[in-house]
Amino acid sequence: MARHAERPSADSIHRLFELSLDMLGTASTEGYFTRLNPAWERTLGWTRDELMAQPFASFIHPDDVEATLHEARRLADQDGPAVVGFENRYRTREGGYRNIEWAGVADGGVYYFAAKDVTERNEAELLSHHSEALLRTLTANLPDTSVFLIDHDLRILIADGAMIRQLTWLDESMFRGRKVTELYAEVPEHVLALSLQHYQAALDGKAGAFEFLSEGLTFAIQAVPVHADDESVEAALVIVRDITQRTLAEQQIARRARQQTAVAELGRFALESRDLSELMDRAVTTATATLGVDLGGVLELDEAEQCLTLVAGVGLPTGSVGTYRVAVDESADAGFTLRTGEPTIVDDMATESRFTAHPALERLGVVSSVSVPIGSRDDPFGVLNVHAREARAFFDDEVGFLTAVATLVVIAVERHRKEQLTRHAALHDPLTGLPNRALALDRLAHALARRQRERIDVAVFVLDLDRFKTINDSFGHAAGDEVLLALAPRLTGAVRITDTVARLGGDEFVVICPDVDAGRGVTEVALRLAGAVAEPLVLDSGEHFFTVSTGIALAATREDTPASLLGDADAAVYRAKERGRGHYELFDEAMRTSAMARVRTETELRRALECGELEVYYQPVIDLATGRPVSTEALVRWAHPERGLVSPLEFIPIAEETGLIAELGLQVLQEACRQTAAWQRELDPAIGVSVNVSGRQAVNPAFPAQVAAIAERSGLRAGTLALEITETVLMEEADSPDTVIDTFAEHGLTLALDDFGTGYSSLSRLKRFRLDVLKIDRSFVAGIETNIDDRAIVKATIDMAHAVGLTVVAEGVETREQEETLHAFGCDRAQGFLYARPQPAAAITDVLAAASR
Repeated sequence: MARHAERPSADSIHRLFELSLDMLGTASTEGYFTRLNPAWERTLGWTRDELMAQPFASFIHPDDVEATLHEARRLADQDGPAVVGFENRYRTREGGYRNIEWAGVADGGVYYFAAKDVTERNEAELLSHHSEALLRTLTANLPDTSVFLIDHDLRILIADGAMIRQLTWLDESMFRGRKVTELYAEVPEHVLALSLQHYQAALDGKAGAFEFLSEGLTFAIQAVPVHADDESVEAALVIVRDITQRTLAEQQIARRARQQTAVAELGRFALESRDLSELMDRAVTTATATLGVDLGGVLELDEAEQCLTLVAGVGLPTGSVGTYRVAVDESADAGFTLRTGEPTIVDDMATESRFTAHPALERLGVVSSVSVPIGSRDDPFGVLNVHAREARAFFDDEVGFLTAVATLVVIAVERHRKEQLTRHAALHDPLTGLPNRALALDRLAHALARRQRERIDVAVFVLDLDRFKTINDSFGHAAGDEVLLALAPRLTGAVRITDTVARLGGDEFVVICPDVDAGRGVTEVALRLAGAVAEPLVLDSGEHFFTVSTGIALAATREDTPASLLGDADAAVYRAKERGRGHYELFDEAMRTSAMARVRTETELRRALECGELEVYYQPVIDLATGRPVSTEALVRWAHPERGLVSPLEFIPIAEETGLIAELGLQVLQEACRQTAAWQRELDPAIGVSVNVSGRQAVNPAFPAQVAAIAERSGLRAGTLALEITETVLMEEADSPDTVIDTFAEHGLTLALDDFGTGYSSLSRLKRFRLDVLKIDRSFVAGIETNIDDRAIVKATIDMAHAVGLTVVAEGVETREQEETLHAFGCDRAQGFLYARPQPAAAITDVLAAASR
């Protein structure tokens, strides 16, 4: 079909030939060519003679003839010279057609014309049209995809696709024809900034990609340059895809991988650990860390099934464990979970209608949470819950992960219960529930091992009921069992919780007392046990009165064994019975002498405190990096007027038991502060001092402030006084709800843990306290050169202490080899005979003065 070409604006023949058309000629009004240039032959394949021999209409496509003739007549009818342009199809010698664009003028009955072959141009335009239509069809129908075409002015030429319609701020009518820089009011600022950066890069020839999130959806954007035939960049093609589902799937896969890894690691820990408390801590830590939430806890149901108590927690206030409680009803999510036996999810506590948040959680700003039951509905253990301070959804896989963690806890709890039952049955008397002979001997062995490390006294009491055979003979064995059942809790209540009461068999009991005074303490225990038995006992058969014969054995040598001590105590029982009912007897007569000596020592110690017989000695503490003394340890010595120098091992325990330790400790503290302040003024302002603190002092709430006042009055520089406590004192404080030790730091006092390794402390309990210094016991340092176990323990202790920010001091260093090994292990400081023995202040002054020079 012929179509009009753009009408030339010129109105003369000369203007016609100025057009960029290369096929020139003339024609008559009769419809014949009269002149043609060679371009016609090259374009159509006909010779000029052939073209001029026939009417030009015979070469025109039949469909274009009428239109061509119409244009020719219109040209002939022009009033005056004018240029008329149009296009038609001309037949070639090969039988095809070429698209010819015409421009002509009529003048004096002659048509002057110029033409051009536009076949390739038209095909390109058609292809471009089809390509654009195809592109629009593709972009309009590709799921979750949109396409933008952007020119060098950052103008959007094309904007189409399904993704455009997914966001409230996306609309194709808003984009098409506008510049990207004009969209600040409609497009989020961070998205527009990224877009401009990558679109401009694509227009500069560099492809790029980025992602953004909006309205809960995730989009991936690619910006690539569109090149022309000459490799120049014509435009930037921007492809936008909605990858929300893919992103969610990837996140879910990553979450599940983390969850599976966490469950596997927790499962391995559960198999290896026998400490249920550690497992609870690990379980809640794993749950909160894996889910990326702030708070979490394990709540255990009490025996009455009336209350849930926190047994392990993360992110909760200090002291919450054991004190945070939730009623077992449906007023809180934990109680609701326990009652329903199903997981409970709270997306937003502000809109929750099933229950209310626990006041403690409200104070912590909890918004979202999930709770899962631990155990079955018929046999519940408690609840595992996690909480977030920001609103968030919990996915099904996250709830499943928490359920898996709760299942591991249940398995561990059930295993623990079974092991306890098995262990209890093997080591306890089936009638009274007290430890049996096997467990008694095991605990006695531990007590003797501790005696070797700490030089404590260990006493064994064997009790034999007087007249018990009469009860059995008169009222039967059931009555005898009733007597034993009634006496068991009495005996247990008469001794310390650290002591062991066991039944050996029949009417014979044994009591093991580690760390007891070999003199007065033994006597007091024997009297308390006798008093517990002597109280009237009302049974079905009537009221009965009993006495007990007691044999006592005290560990005296390194060769003592559990069996030998038990045998000694048995022998003493027979001697006691020989004296009559209700007596106690010490197996070793030498112990009687020792007890008397202890009483004498107590009396003389009181006089020594009054008369000033106690003297403070000092032992330097050396910095292993510089070799210089940085501190001293103050040690008390008793210069007895008749007995000479009395060992602290002899009088310190007596001072502890009698309460004299408080006065003794203050005397040592005052003198140590006074002397160290003088050294600071005269020799070294950085020199410090450490003073040992007894258990009685450490638990006195007024003690920290008292110490701080003494140090200030003496002129001692702040931060240079350290107080040394033993592991035993620390562990006793660990079980106290309000510890005094935690307040030491508030008064500017440094806290050192003395003789580390000789007690039974655990790292999980030690980390509760604000310790500054850890002192390794001399028993480990002594074996560091020859004993591989001691080397390993010392190295591990140093590494552990440094990991939690503690300074490490090794005690009892006596050789250069020990010093070099400790230095290689990274130990900070050392003290021992290698540097100086404990000496009076005057001698230590010379040592410090030499070091300062």
